[in-house]
Amino acid sequence: MAPYIFMERNGIHIIDLHKTVAKIDEAAEALKQIAKSGKKILFVATKKQAKDIVAEKAASVNMPYVIERWPGGMLTNFPTIRKAVKKMANIDKLMNDGTFSNLSKRELLQITRQRAKLEKNLGSIADLTRLPSALFVVDVMKEHIAVKEANRLGIPVFAIVDTNSDPRDIDFVIPANDDAKDSVDVILSACCGAIAEGLEERKAEKADEKAAAEQAEEAPENKKRSPRKARKEAEEAAPATEAAPAEETAPAAE
Repeated sequence: MAPYIFMERNGIHIIDLHKTVAKIDEAAEALKQIAKSGKKILFVATKKQAKDIVAEKAASVNMPYVIERWPGGMLTNFPTIRKAVKKMANIDKLMNDGTFSNLSKRELLQITRQRAKLEKNLGSIADLTRLPSALFVVDVMKEHIAVKEANRLGIPVFAIVDTNSDPRDIDFVIPANDDAKDSVDVILSACCGAIAEGLEERKAEKADEKAAAEQAEEAPENKKRSPRKARKEAEEAAPATEAAPAEETAPAAE
């Protein structure tokens, strides 16, 4: 982390905030492009200080997040995780259609507990139908398993990296204090703001494409007349326009 450290005082390393700001801008622009292309970014923060902030910010831009416990193999063994999410959806379906009404209290309690456990660990990634296109991590030391899985699959990693961490496995390093709530809040606000911009631009582009497609559908109707037919219509209209001035000049001649 030496390139990102401004100075050392009383055994405490002070981060160069100019570099932090530059790196936040760089990461925000990359995140914006990912969101604009319609891909998902998975936010990961299981440490107590960052949990609530990450959940709030990620939910605001409709992105999946993990704040309880990183399920081992979540990326490298993604199909198995999807099965667990589907199981949760099936329990909901069976509860709603009354299938479980005939079960005993004990069986119902077991199923309810299982559902609650799945919801706690996987509820926030229920909409993640395929591997995310990027990972945003708070504290790379604590989430080292998530970073390793992402590196193995070639998924770019955005991370808040503190002075006690190794930034070599991170694609987009944001040097900052990962223990301070305010620090995490400011960085996530900037990044999620960029993601929201990307989503808005995607929406605007889709609306433009739809309008262009509608115009293209209407255009062939105007082109249906053949050039020969158009010329014939023009010739038929020509004598009528020539005759009009003759009628007007007739009384003047008399």
